[in-house]
Amino acid sequence: RHCTDIVCCVIFIVVILGYIALGVVAWVHGDPRKVIYPTDSYGQFCGQRDTLNENKTILFYFNILKCASPVVLINLQCPTTQLCVSKCPDRFATYIDVQASYRYRPDQWNYFRQFCKPGFNNPRKSIAQVLRDEDCPSMIIPSRPFLKRCFPDFSTKNGVLTVANQTTFKDGRGKTRNVTDLREAANGINNVLDARSVGMKIFEDYAISWYWILIGLFIAMMLSLLFLVLLRFTAGVLFWIFIFGVIGIIGYGIWHCYWEYDHLKGIPGSDLTVYDIGFQTDFKVYLQLRQTWLAFMIILCGVEVIIILMLIFLRNRIRIAIALLKEGSRAIGFIMSTLFYPIVTFLLIAICISYWAVTAVFLATSGEPVYKVMANQTLCKYANLTCDPETFNTTNVTKLCPGAQCTFAFYGGESLYHKYIFIFQLANAFVFLWLVNFAIALGQCTLAGAFASYYWAYRKPADIPLWPLFSSFGRAIRYHTGSLAFGALILAIVQLIRVILEYLDHKLKGTQNSFTRFLLCCLKCCFWCLEKFLKFINRNAYIMIAIYGKNFCTSAKEAFFLLMRNVVRVAVLDKVTDFLLFLGKILVAGGVGVLAFFFFTQRIPIFGQEVPMLNYYWVPLLTVIIGSYLVAHGFFSVYAMCVDTLFLCFCEDLERNDGSTAKPYFMSASLHRILGKKKLSPKKA
Repeated sequence: RHCTDIVCCVIFIVVILGYIALGVVAWVHGDPRKVIYPTDSYGQFCGQRDTLNENKTILFYFNILKCASPVVLINLQCPTTQLCVSKCPDRFATYIDVQASYRYRPDQWNYFRQFCKPGFNNPRKSIAQVLRDEDCPSMIIPSRPFLKRCFPDFSTKNGVLTVANQTTFKDGRGKTRNVTDLREAANGINNVLDARSVGMKIFEDYAISWYWILIGLFIAMMLSLLFLVLLRFTAGVLFWIFIFGVIGIIGYGIWHCYWEYDHLKGIPGSDLTVYDIGFQTDFKVYLQLRQTWLAFMIILCGVEVIIILMLIFLRNRIRIAIALLKEGSRAIGFIMSTLFYPIVTFLLIAICISYWAVTAVFLATSGEPVYKVMANQTLCKYANLTCDPETFNTTNVTKLCPGAQCTFAFYGGESLYHKYIFIFQLANAFVFLWLVNFAIALGQCTLAGAFASYYWAYRKPADIPLWPLFSSFGRAIRYHTGSLAFGALILAIVQLIRVILEYLDHKLKGTQNSFTRFLLCCLKCCFWCLEKFLKFINRNAYIMIAIYGKNFCTSAKEAFFLLMRNVVRVAVLDKVTDFLLFLGKILVAGGVGVLAFFFFTQRIPIFGQEVPMLNYYWVPLLTVIIGSYLVAHGFFSVYAMCVDTLFLCFCEDLERNDGSTAKPYFMSASLHRILGKKKLSPKKA
């Protein structure tokens, strides 16, 4: 063994050091408070401790009619004065009415002026000047806080949009307006508020069912471990059980869908279509429609037919794949520690994701407050120009544009650092992809080295080295960091290009240029295929690196041509094995999912009193199903790597050796018999 791809190793280490430096710089310049707290027109945070706004946690908009949509509000780009308040208005009122009655109704004035600029208490100032200088809002309307901002308290009554049960309001400028004038903002706000309501209910469901979810995931882990242990002894029988188990689960799903479809026959409203009822936040509504269950039944029938046809046409090849799986189960049986290595990969990837997310947030909040001129006059030539709030009152802007103000607009900057924030974000994303692919490559190379040590052991298990997994991990880190980084770099470049293409496609989605959309679609398809091909090549290159210790390019070339010389075996064994392992994941996730379904729907009498009261039973159910699939995927991915390694070793064994006494095969007798050779030469003791 010797160090491979040293140049790439050095570059990789330098990039990691640079990545750490980027995180430090982002930490110094960034301020997450810009995301946590809303910012008023003076650039001050609402609700920040040890400031005048400590008890004023909500942002209030003087004239919400100037805000086109909730997105504008959330981005703090609404062209109206914004102040921090302790609570949102709970009534209708206009400045004209309040000023007229302040002498004999001082309580109304005291309530209204809490939404005026701090320190303003001059009801004698003319209404025109107050509205021009935006000392106070022209009107307040009943609002409720959302995302720490005051939004109108919209509701629908008998199909009519209302605010506090009223359909009209005074705009404070002598006009009575209809609530429908706010419809453009109301539609978006109501959708967001509905989503918030659903989100709160989902959070409540997680809060009261989390331990049952953990129990479900633990059952999935135990089932996955049990299956992998049993594969060593009953691989063939167990995988046929997998196959028929999946067919049975889907068959039960078809029967259940038909039963629900037939049960809803004749019930009023059940014959409506999904299009008729539109989008509903209560998903139980869709389960009351016959069309929903009919669609489920058709989908499940299609899946069932596809699986049965594949089993019929691939039955002989499945038998061969099962034999290879038996050998893989024996290898894992001798090196049981490999089953828990995915935890290491998961932790490494979690660290990468956490560092990337924190760095991205600090980079995004690295800007300095930018102030712009906000003028009531549409012809003011200084409108939307940057300004300095400390010197604004000494300029001629206020004279040429009466009522103009220098208000906070957004966070940015003109320094060299701020000009390259976007480049830094791209670099952050690129290095993140590189590190994640390196963590995956390290796991694949480590597992391949451990399983290769099993295959090339002449007498199994006597010749298997002590602690093969740890030895393989040490070799990968000590000698092949550069090679693994090289393979991860190539994959990261392609993935970054795909991310950029997705970004461009999102930006150009509304364009009418058909050629541009067609070109983007072709590029996305090509780079998707390229990424899949590179993942396949890298995976096998890492196996060759683990076996021979050569550099990445040489290992990739040798692995590719070795597979091409055995392309039929690759197609038959490798892909059929992947299919069988996928069925295993489905069976684990489906079995635990069915158990969770009966539990959370209170259909298991023994646990009837233990089932938590949920808003949506599908929240913990889907979590258990997806989590069980991921748990099973973690364990079965080790198995897939084992099979791929043994297969590549087998192909290499066939080419290097001929079964003679001088060049005996290293494969086991059972694998040798199943994969086509007539007789094994006796091995020396």
